Amino acid sequence: MSRSFYSLIVALAAMVALSISHAAPANPQVLIKTEKGDILVELYASEAPVTVDNFVKHVNSYHYDGLIFHRVINKFMIQTGGFTFDLSPRQSERPTIVNEGSNGLKNKRGTLAMARTNHPDSAQAQFFINHKSNKFLDSSDKKLGYAVFGRVIDGMKVVDAIAEVETATKQMYQDVPVEAIRILSARLVNTEAWTPLSEVQPKAKKLSFERPVPIK
Repeated sequence: MSRSFYSLIVALAAMVALSISHAAPANPQVLIKTEKGDILVELYASEAPVTVDNFVKHVNSYHYDGLIFHRVINKFMIQTGGFTFDLSPRQSERPTIVNEGSNGLKNKRGTLAMARTNHPDSAQAQFFINHKSNKFLDSSDKKLGYAVFGRVIDGMKVVDAIAEVETATKQMYQDVPVEAIRILSARLVNTEAWTPLSEVQPKAKKLSFERPVPIK
């Protein structure tokens, strides 16, 4: 091997090592195990830091374990984060968060966004997965939309299966799956990729039913 060729190999190896050391850090990922299968989601902490922090802290406190997808609309979205199998509410112990809907992320198929009431800054624990792209949920110059904070990177077939189940009106709630579909567990799989934000301590508000509203 000539000295010049050896020097070239060394230089290339150094360039590769340098590019790896400067690579963007991995995004946090959460594995959501459901009775229909597993959904792996990637979270966008750079674009939605408050929302991702809030979501991961709910995950780490096991808030989502045992909850159901309580609102399912085929070709719109599937929603969870607030009710057990008998529609008993599970209140979050965390405060409501600021709406990060103007972060540039769009409500495309497979993305995760926070559910909320009509008040823009009322999101707390409930979230939904867009079953199709829902542009009307995005922010605009005239309104704050629904804050996207992640996307499904594996398991969209499970999302499809949940979206297609039979639903009915139960108690005061519409679009509830006839057969309850539970989240068995939700876990952060790469803990090193998430750095918690400092806590703010306002009292959590008890909110009315959180929901995005479909176009009629």
